[in-house]
Amino acid sequence: MSVTIYHNPKCSKSRQTLELLRSKGFKPVVIEYLKDPPDKTTLHKILRMLKLKPRDLMRKKEEIYKEAGLDRENLSEDALISAMIKNPILIERPIVIANNKAAIGRPPEKVLEIL
Repeated sequence: MSVTIYHNPKCSKSRQTLELLRSKGFKPVVIEYLKDPPDKTTLHKILRMLKLKPRDLMRKKEEIYKEAGLDRENLSEDALISAMIKNPILIERPIVIANNKAAIGRPPEKVLEIL
C-alpha cells in the first residue's frame, strides 16, 4: 500500500504522525509541502478525500491568514485554494493519503483510520 504524508518537519504533530506511520511498518512518501506545495488539482483532490471545504483546511491562526484578508466570508473557494498554494503554511498538517482516502494527523492516531 502506498502512503503519502504532507509533512512539515518543524511541526511536532507532523513529526509524531510520521514516526507513527514508520512504527507501524509503513515507508511513506514524504512531501515537505512548504518546499513543494500541492498544485490546484492535487489540493482539490485532497479536499474531496477529506470531505472538507478549503477554509476548513486552513490554519486560521497563521499571521498571513488575517494579513491577506482570508477571513472575509465572501471569498470564493478558488481564492482560498489559490491562497494555500501561494502560502502553503496555511495548509493544516500533516495530511496522510492512503487507500484513496485522506486524514489529518491531529491527533496523529487519526491517520490509522485510513490504513
